[in-house]
Amino acid sequence: MGNLKTEPALDRPDLLAAPVEAALRSWDRPGVEVAPIDAGLADTAAFCAEYGVPLDESANCVIVAGKREGVTRYAACLLLATTRADVNGVVRKHLNVRKLSFARMDEAVALTGMEYGGITPIGLPPEWPILVDPRVREAASVVIGSGVRHGKLQLPGALAAELPGAEVVEGLAHALP
Repeated sequence: MGNLKTEPALDRPDLLAAPVEAALRSWDRPGVEVAPIDAGLADTAAFCAEYGVPLDESANCVIVAGKREGVTRYAACLLLATTRADVNGVVRKHLNVRKLSFARMDEAVALTGMEYGGITPIGLPPEWPILVDPRVREAASVVIGSGVRHGKLQLPGALAAELPGAEVVEGLAHALP
């Protein structure tokens, strides 16, 4: 994929956040690769341009938070970089909250144990649902964060939809204009 130089993810724990490494060890699925990248290029547009990865093969993990009866509910949304999550419609209804927003950066980092710009659905708190757009599942391969800004994971899209806590949600995302 592009000019990434990948190898089995568990062979390079230095490219994984601790919760990601632990989750990969317990999940034990073949096909998850990792590649080193320049941490300054971790943001999607810069990463795709530098490493030749098409936007429709790059998936973003967005952490959202909403309250219901004084309890904050979190979820991760996994969608292609060519789409935008329907946060105020589909996601809000799915989580059964009145108001939903993107989690604050400091909050997301503290709760996940991952670096901002590298947050991935692998290794998130187990009570958080992982909402996956069907386009991710249908992709032959997707690149996602590795929990740190200096690494990226590559895996089959179908495998991303099989993550513990993952649920494919129709209408989760809409194509960007």
